[in-house]
Amino acid sequence: MKLYCLSGHPTLPCNVLKFKSTTIMLDCGLDMTSTLNFLPLPLVQSPRLSNLPGWSLKDGNAFLDKTELIDLSTVDVILISNYHCMMALPYITEHTGFSGTVYATEPTVQIGRLLMEELVNFIERVPKAQSASLWKNKDIQRLLPSPLKDAVEVSTWRRCYTMQEVNSALSKIQLVGYSQKIELFGAVQVTPLSSGYALGSSNWIIQSHYEKVSYVSGSSLLTTHPQPMDQASLKNSDVLILTGLTQIPTANPDGMVGEFCSNLALTVRNGGNVLVPCYPSGVIYDLLECLYQYIDSAGLSNIPFYFISPVANSSLEFSQIFAEWLCHNKQTKVYLPEPPFPHAELIQTNKLKHYPSLHGDFSSDFRQPCVVFTGHPSLRFGDVVHFMELWGKSSLNTVIFTEPDFSYLEALAPYQPLAMKCIYCPIDTRLNFIQVSKLLKEVQPLHVVCPEQYTQPPPAQSHRMDLMIDCQPPAMSYRRAEVLALPFKRRYEKIEIMPELADALVPMEIKPGISLATVSAVLHTKDNKHVLQPPPRPAQPTGGKKRKRASEDIPDCKVLKPLLSGSIPVEQFVQTLEKHGFSDIKVEDTAKGHIVLLQEAETLIQIEEDSTHIICDNDEMLRVRLRDLVLKFLQKF
Repeated sequence: MKLYCLSGHPTLPCNVLKFKSTTIMLDCGLDMTSTLNFLPLPLVQSPRLSNLPGWSLKDGNAFLDKTELIDLSTVDVILISNYHCMMALPYITEHTGFSGTVYATEPTVQIGRLLMEELVNFIERVPKAQSASLWKNKDIQRLLPSPLKDAVEVSTWRRCYTMQEVNSALSKIQLVGYSQKIELFGAVQVTPLSSGYALGSSNWIIQSHYEKVSYVSGSSLLTTHPQPMDQASLKNSDVLILTGLTQIPTANPDGMVGEFCSNLALTVRNGGNVLVPCYPSGVIYDLLECLYQYIDSAGLSNIPFYFISPVANSSLEFSQIFAEWLCHNKQTKVYLPEPPFPHAELIQTNKLKHYPSLHGDFSSDFRQPCVVFTGHPSLRFGDVVHFMELWGKSSLNTVIFTEPDFSYLEALAPYQPLAMKCIYCPIDTRLNFIQVSKLLKEVQPLHVVCPEQYTQPPPAQSHRMDLMIDCQPPAMSYRRAEVLALPFKRRYEKIEIMPELADALVPMEIKPGISLATVSAVLHTKDNKHVLQPPPRPAQPTGGKKRKRASEDIPDCKVLKPLLSGSIPVEQFVQTLEKHGFSDIKVEDTAKGHIVLLQEAETLIQIEEDSTHIICDNDEMLRVRLRDLVLKFLQKF
């Protein structure tokens, strides 16, 4: 069993597991932090951004991590854990020769589609007259300023995919439900479990009859809108692959939400606007719910909230219809009936308005002060670029960062000098190291495998030994472009036996509670399932001289000898030899057993745990006589 690590980003994983003749890809996250190396893509030509020194994102590049480690056309299936971990799917399904099946839950697919659609829309609506690609030449790249000159394998960077490629990739997905068991070629069985992190997010169990691997990615034990995490099903794992932990282990999500609300209220009370760069799904649902409970008490009832995204309407609607994927409290609201999320009421009362873009209705409805939720969190493309340019010159305005995927300081770099206030309130509900330690003690896997980053404190906090995984035995770590041999070997295989063959067995008890039986059969293997079938009967002679033995009808047929079990008690054996006329017997102990010397007969009997040898000098009658005495102490079956 081997694990191939294709991604260097622990919260955007892409690993390949080879297990029992199947090749399984675990997630295909797209690391977009490289976009921070480029200039923003404004909707309207910006003289200030155009005159900045540096390199702009002229060809709409997205960034695909290492795939040379393994031929992706050999991947049989892809298991998706959540919608953030499927953003590279079109690159794999459309450009590598992949012909397998992708498994994911329905909310993961639908919300993943929205994230991809938004990304494509943001890139395609700002086309570039020129495309820069010569800088990827190694001789030119090394002359560029940092960080571009230090970027690894820029030749593998790809243009952003198209909606045609997105739709083609999503057509290869097979929808699954929690606890649904899926057979893969009869070799292994995979099962998705609720991970508690996002709508439809999953951990996966990959098991055969005698081995169990758990894949834990992007999980949460906090009480938010998704179904709670299923921990019980992770028990008794031989290997637990752990990834997707919180990126902000020292930040408490509840505290961050409190800071978000208080800073938002403070800004709008002073007449300023608040900009929240965000994804169109996920944390935004929880933020809107908190604001729903907060705005009246904070005197914000008249402040408009705008959600601007090409997929804003679809995102808000999807969150209301996936009732079976929500936590129990929100499920019960559906049967009252009430909308599970309060943003439905915010929309009805016109406190929350959503728009596909800045153009059209938004231009006529827009009034200040206000709160705007829009993308992209990197501040490199999307409507957020326009608002940063529009509001950045006033100290009354505030930008609040809630997504932890991008460094807010790097995101802000092209907009400096900036007068607007910047607040960092990263909200990451995924498991922290304290929760992981508790989880591992409860589920007790034999081995834990995780990214190298989780086995040592963060570089900026090297003294914080509590910010790393602590378990026994110590976790095995992997890094990007590394192949890891997982630390257990398969020992057993399940074989079925045909009923007629089972009826013919005659078990013999060799120990209390243990019986054995000999069987002569044909092993039939198909689709990784093994069946013992009765051997073919010898063909009956059709004429001529009748044969004496049936075995003569089958070439090389061997008469089966009985199997022997048991042990030979040396003292009793010597007494038996003496009773049958043997004298001058001497016994010697050896490292493996005993040697019985019949000095008068010049014969040696070597008795070991798993064998007995009779050594005599060309006296077959004596050998057979001694053999029969030995057999009296053994069982035949």
